[in-house]
Amino acid sequence: MHTETGKEKIDSSSISIEDLSFLQLSDSFFPTGLYTTSNGLELLFYDRNRKLSYGEISDFIKAYLIQQIGPTDCCVVGNIYDGIQKKDYDLLLNLDNTYYFMRLVDETRSASTRSGIQFLRCVSSFIHENDVLSYFSKSIKDGLAKGVFPVSYAIGCHSMNIPKERSGLMLVYGFVVSVIGAALRMGILQHFEGQMMINEMKPVILSTVLKNINQPADDMWQFVPQLDIIQMHHEQMDSKMFIT
Repeated sequence: MHTETGKEKIDSSSISIEDLSFLQLSDSFFPTGLYTTSNGLELLFYDRNRKLSYGEISDFIKAYLIQQIGPTDCCVVGNIYDGIQKKDYDLLLNLDNTYYFMRLVDETRSASTRSGIQFLRCVSSFIHENDVLSYFSKSIKDGLAKGVFPVSYAIGCHSMNIPKERSGLMLVYGFVVSVIGAALRMGILQHFEGQMMINEMKPVILSTVLKNINQPADDMWQFVPQLDIIQMHHEQMDSKMFIT
């Protein structure tokens, strides 16, 4: 089917509502609260005698993607999709609690639950009569779930019919943009440099998703002790611009 828009013809079979949902959730305008996080970059900014280099910020992000975001967050998203398909709602609660206690720093646990609950509330304001969305929202209210971000995120994306792999891409891309955005606001990077870094990160983002989105929940892992220590020190800062 083709539709006329002025002199242009659009093949409506090649685009869908789900494509617009993908754009909506990946837009920085969507209120997830990720702009309030630096994931420890703020501490490094104030704790160094010299300016962080472009390469150091890039390595910082890659370490997170490869050692934590991929094997935990992205793995969680994939398993939430599989759990919904199997109608295994207990798996949703188990993954929520497992992820919560895998976050060793209280500051990051709290930030994850706040962002997750905010994301879920926003999606629930315009997606109605979705059983999974209602079930998980009620579980949070009843104290059975924490509402951590990757679980809430996956449930929200699924309710909008966004494919699993695309949800993983949005999650990982959103993390990269949040860190680079923090670097921009602290004056570590300029806008053109930020866009250059996002472009350079594309292969890492893609490989992170493809490697982890279909991993079983039992294979979920993380190992970033130095970054955890950075987060712990950030938690103790007297004055800070970012939550993490």
